[in-house]
Amino acid sequence: MKHLRDWIFSIPTVVAFGLTLVWYDLRGRFALRGGLRRFEKAMADLQASLLKVFAISGVDVEFEGREGFAERGGFLFISNHQSMFDVPIFGGALTENYPKYVAKRELAKGIPSVSLNLKRGGNALIDRGDRAQAIEAIAELGRTCEERNVSAVIFPEGTRSRDGSLGSYRTAGAIALLAAAPNLAVIPTVVDGSWKVFKNNMLPIPYGTKVRVRFGEPIARHAGESVDAIVEACRVFAEATLAEWHSSPEPAS
Repeated sequence: MKHLRDWIFSIPTVVAFGLTLVWYDLRGRFALRGGLRRFEKAMADLQASLLKVFAISGVDVEFEGREGFAERGGFLFISNHQSMFDVPIFGGALTENYPKYVAKRELAKGIPSVSLNLKRGGNALIDRGDRAQAIEAIAELGRTCEERNVSAVIFPEGTRSRDGSLGSYRTAGAIALLAAAPNLAVIPTVVDGSWKVFKNNMLPIPYGTKVRVRFGEPIARHAGESVDAIVEACRVFAEATLAEWHSSPEPAS
């Protein structure tokens, strides 16, 4: 019965997901005529809408620590990575922080709304086979975020977890991002449960999936700091939080 319920709610979720991407692709292209900020607002609405779309399948996202930093302005979020659902989690929760992402170039074509946002929204598109290009693109992202006072999200694992476990942090990109934006505070972040949403590529989505997100205390920046130590502190925060969550029951719905 549970499997049947998963399919019953997944079908309208998938349909709504596709229609939402198409609608916001059209809206985004129109918004670009009014400039980058207007486009960013449209993409913020897109990501908030996607959270509502997945709620059709009972996906429930619980946030902790959101009150610990301003609702507007630039921050650098260093987070673990479990699925594509992580992107609307950040974008839907931080609608006026306008988070930017580091993504592989291949995602910048062929996906309504997603590809448009990656190409035109000020994100860092990287070639995984060209380390120098990737580092420079990430550094440019950091410089731009600091100049515009908007946020960036980086996933140092470099790939999505298939089972919720924490992978090794590849620190070069995160270090380049922090070095290029020395005045933006760092927010250690942990996501758990989002891997379940896409574990079957949405066919079906496990009904009632619980997703937890914890934002840590902002790490202020200062001259002479060790950016390596900041990245390691974010990894330790993620490791400890996941260990805590995995040893205790999921939050009640």
